[in-house]
Amino acid sequence: MHAGSGGGSVPGRWILPTIIASQFAGTSLWFAGNAVLEDLRQRWDLGDDAVGYVTSAVQLGFIAGTLTFAFLAIADRFSPRKIFLLCSLAGALANAAVIVAAGGPTALVVLRFVTGFFLAGVYPVGMKIAAGWYQRDLGRAIGFLVGALVLGTAFPHLVRGLGQELPWSTVLLSVSAVAAAGGLLMYLLVPDGPHLATGTGFDPRALATIFRSRDFRCSAFGYFGHMWELYTFWAFVPMMLTFHLASRVDTWNVSLWTCAIIAAGSVGCAGGGLLSARWGSARVAFVQLAFSGLCCLLSPLVLLAPTPLFLTVLLLWGVTVVGDSPQFSALNAATAPRRLVGSALTIANCIGFSITVVSIQLTTVVTEQLGVSVAFVPLAIGPALGLLALAPLARAGRDERDGGG
Repeated sequence: MHAGSGGGSVPGRWILPTIIASQFAGTSLWFAGNAVLEDLRQRWDLGDDAVGYVTSAVQLGFIAGTLTFAFLAIADRFSPRKIFLLCSLAGALANAAVIVAAGGPTALVVLRFVTGFFLAGVYPVGMKIAAGWYQRDLGRAIGFLVGALVLGTAFPHLVRGLGQELPWSTVLLSVSAVAAAGGLLMYLLVPDGPHLATGTGFDPRALATIFRSRDFRCSAFGYFGHMWELYTFWAFVPMMLTFHLASRVDTWNVSLWTCAIIAAGSVGCAGGGLLSARWGSARVAFVQLAFSGLCCLLSPLVLLAPTPLFLTVLLLWGVTVVGDSPQFSALNAATAPRRLVGSALTIANCIGFSITVVSIQLTTVVTEQLGVSVAFVPLAIGPALGLLALAPLARAGRDERDGGG
């Protein structure tokens, strides 16, 4: 199979790798601010709560962008790959603008919000582009794309870790250059796919309908519990490492270990996808969510464990904290009412990302009031409630091949 005209020609077998590479590049913008946060603290004399509001700004921008794109049906009215290109370039500019920004924390928050807004034209739109090329293997493609998001999230920490002597501005410029290149790669090498469908548009009234489906409630509330933990864990991994390693004699590269722990999630995504073919998505998601929730509960002991055990647990936590994401994506799509799938997924994503803001701010407060050692215990609330919600689907062995209600 060969790609059609209108944006270059590339063998069909390279379509998915190109989409994955572009998705990785674009989503590297997500945690770019976090990777240089210590440098920004020194530049603008930011407080200890900076990680909370810098991360939340991106999340809020993504929510606003997702709703805007959905209301205006932008990815349906225009070629998705053009949207991907423009948003990659705009997000890269917003990310790099931090270097020349004046106004201190306010400017930083605004620019991170803008970056998050344009990420709404990268991550979800990348999914739509993949759906235009794949139908039978869409579940597998989603697994790879979530894995690309994970690696993209880790990438700025890798750049910071490998270039500790580099100015922080060079780190931001490097990430912006990669994101812009990803947008160009998508535009030039991935034409609109043969299965590209025009959506039915976003229907806000769907909120009153979609949660009447028992199976969708089970899947969506499981996903919400997963989101309560995920981005907060990613945002505060550097703090966990710094807290544990501060009393050790050896010098550890916190940025490189942060990259490794976040990137380990790609193993969970790929492995979960393979296991779901035998166990079903609900059971795979249930097991991974249970393990990561247990890590939350045991985090006070983990933080005080010997360093080899500490790092091993954090790597396994990184594998499972996001490994269930592709399974929840598949379950939400499968269990949503057929005529409202697009609106249902938009609503679920917006609620899920809104939950991350609450979780991030709560963890910031707990850290300031009670200390790092117990900061991650409240994260167990999400997995616990998510497991309760998901249990009926897990018992039934529900997966993405089953029909929705």
